[in-house]
Amino acid sequence: MSKFIPKASLGVTFPRGFRAAGVVAAVKYANRRDFALVVPDAPAAVAGVFTTNAVAAAPVRYDRALVKRGRLSAIAVNTGFANACTGARGEADVLEYAQLVSKALGVAAEDVAVCSTGVIGVPLPMDRIAEGVSLAAAALAATPEAADNAAHAIMTTDTVPKQASLSFEVEGREVRLGGMSKGAGMIEPNMATMLAFVTTDAEVAPADLDGVVREAAGVSFNRIVIDNDRSTNDSLFLVAGGASGVRLAPGLPGWDDFREAVKALCLCLAKQHVMDGEGVSKFVTVKVSGAKSAADAQLAARSIARSMLVKTSWYGADPNWGRVICAVGYSGAAIEEGKTTISYDGVAAFDKGSVAGNKTLQELARILKKREFALDVDLGLGDGECVIYTSDLTHEYVTINADYTT
Repeated sequence: MSKFIPKASLGVTFPRGFRAAGVVAAVKYANRRDFALVVPDAPAAVAGVFTTNAVAAAPVRYDRALVKRGRLSAIAVNTGFANACTGARGEADVLEYAQLVSKALGVAAEDVAVCSTGVIGVPLPMDRIAEGVSLAAAALAATPEAADNAAHAIMTTDTVPKQASLSFEVEGREVRLGGMSKGAGMIEPNMATMLAFVTTDAEVAPADLDGVVREAAGVSFNRIVIDNDRSTNDSLFLVAGGASGVRLAPGLPGWDDFREAVKALCLCLAKQHVMDGEGVSKFVTVKVSGAKSAADAQLAARSIARSMLVKTSWYGADPNWGRVICAVGYSGAAIEEGKTTISYDGVAAFDKGSVAGNKTLQELARILKKREFALDVDLGLGDGECVIYTSDLTHEYVTINADYTT
């Protein structure tokens, strides 16, 4: 079906018909890229999903209306300040922001998506935003380097940029997808997560894109946990420019491949977020099976992944399965301890009431010292399954977040 292009630097400009730029605008910090543009060569179809936090940033409210119209000519992104809880000024700044991009690119302002990320409650420095728009408009290019610059420019506490690309064929014609995203904390949402931008050169109607992006979010960005906070600015965009000449829609050749390709690309990006989570030293795949229902499986898996006691035990390489079963017990999922098995990388720590001995515990401790491992919990009650990708919790997480605004 589809395959990933084996170059991480191929991001949002990999699909034909897209340009990008990432520049130093000194929005908050000097000498770092902090403003990005992603621009299709012609107005493109767009769909998206956004934060479910009742306190949504001004850009999110603006972009929701744009996505409903289904048409996009540019995406502008700044880091440093989130433009959340900024009142009437924040709303006005978003409109000015879109107008600045409109004038620089010669596109309709109502077709410009605006995204911000960073500290909540601080107005945008619009003079620096204007400088970013000017510099980025002049630097737009359809190159891997331009995509990489953009991916760097949207980072906040991220330590590395996050990009992915893949392609597949429809009746001998290539369709490309590319993406970039950011976020290393405030990650445990129930829609998409952080900021993420996926481009494709397929021609797809906005209504069809909407179903695809929601399905993809559900199995990727909705399945990762770093901490237990949902951002005010979370946004995921899927933009279809059509430059490949391949039209995709339900019932047409390639449609199912396209759906799977978007899911695969989003999952690749989502996993990168966990690997680069704030202070993270372990990547953990939590799988709950044998639940009474899929809903129960997700309750149990999320409860494990959210538990600070479980996460700190992973950091210390302590195979404390008691914390795991405790987290399942208060999750709301049905559980019978006499039917439950808890294993790390296939080695059972708790097996239907039987507890691992010292030798096995030593083996489990060695497993938990690895950078990546899997936790499997079989509840033995049904066919429900869920996978969540998560991390440990370290001293460094506290260090990063203790003085974020100062």
